[in-house]
Amino acid sequence: MNRLLLAMLALAAASAQAQYKVVDPDGRVTYTDRPPADAKSAQPLELRGTGVPTATLPAELRAAVQRFPVTLYAGPQCAPCDAGRDLLRARGVPFAEKRVESNADVAALQTLTGARSLPTLAIGGQRLQGLVAASWHSYLDAAGYPKAGKLPANYQAPAATPLAPPPAPKTQPVTEPQAEPVPPPKPGSIRF
Repeated sequence: MNRLLLAMLALAAASAQAQYKVVDPDGRVTYTDRPPADAKSAQPLELRGTGVPTATLPAELRAAVQRFPVTLYAGPQCAPCDAGRDLLRARGVPFAEKRVESNADVAALQTLTGARSLPTLAIGGQRLQGLVAASWHSYLDAAGYPKAGKLPANYQAPAATPLAPPPAPKTQPVTEPQAEPVPPPKPGSIRF
């Protein structure tokens, strides 16, 4: 298991991502890890669609988030999910939270993890089923997350979102208006 963690860390070490998207006056787009002097033309980027903004994070924490983003899959009225969320917050780990509430969410979790247990913690590509605090801490340590909170005081965690996209609204089929039926002619009323 330790070999898997080391291999995962080694593979991801080379994958640094840009933090800012900069559009110059000519419309050229540049990606960089440093904010430009003209901050109006720069947009802080979120990490791989997780919803975790990385631009304001300290360098040590930003490196861990870039390599191994953390996502918590949790359900409502789930004491272990609440305890897992509290563990991540107490440690100062920025994470995205996916809610598992509907049947579609459960099916998506089953497809994603191969199980239906909550909470599930994803650290990079690694999935941990159920809350085992020692295991969660061990994987977070291996991924390079600091043991003590390093989040800025003004850090705002992204809002939890449903795991499965909401169903598309049902639309009524469009039917063409029907012409009123023409009554049949009375016998003997047809003349040629």
